[in-house]
Amino acid sequence: MDVSPFDIADDKQQADAHEEKSRLNTWVAITVALLATFMGVCKVKDDNIVQAMQQAQADKIDHWAYYQARVIREDISRSTLTLMRLGNNDHVADSAIKLNEARILDLEHKKEELKRQAEEDQKRYDDLNYRDDQFDLSDTFLAISIAMLAVTSLTNKRWMFSAALIPTAFGVVMGIAGLVGWLIHPNALVRLLS
Repeated sequence: MDVSPFDIADDKQQADAHEEKSRLNTWVAITVALLATFMGVCKVKDDNIVQAMQQAQADKIDHWAYYQARVIREDISRSTLTLMRLGNNDHVADSAIKLNEARILDLEHKKEELKRQAEEDQKRYDDLNYRDDQFDLSDTFLAISIAMLAVTSLTNKRWMFSAALIPTAFGVVMGIAGLVGWLIHPNALVRLLS
């Protein structure tokens, strides 16, 4: 059996194509492994942020409830004080009036402190939500990237690998922004996905 030079050339082309396919699949596998690891780290941080958001929300609700209770107590004390002043005929009432006036001042102070705490809780929640949005965008774009990498592995199209690097880059940037606290927040995109 004779081997023609054309058969040797075909074998060489097939070997080169197989090597190119193998190299592309290696890059795809490495990229997917790195992205999955990065997503895992971001997921841990995101879960901790969500827990902190839940705590901030609970704190805010508690502080507003205490605020409302203080408002009611203040209103009752003011009404009591008014009634005492209207019926003030002796020195015993004078001391009760002074005690009630002091109580009203204390309630006003505590009420304002609770309002400030509730507003701080809301700000903390909003700040945490900002970072949660960053991790959500990171997850979304990295998932798109991994899907594109899977198609790359199936089709062996090098351009598809290059195209997958676009959402990869955006997803990694958003993940790093969430991890280190960068002020990157595409508001329009966040509103669209909310």
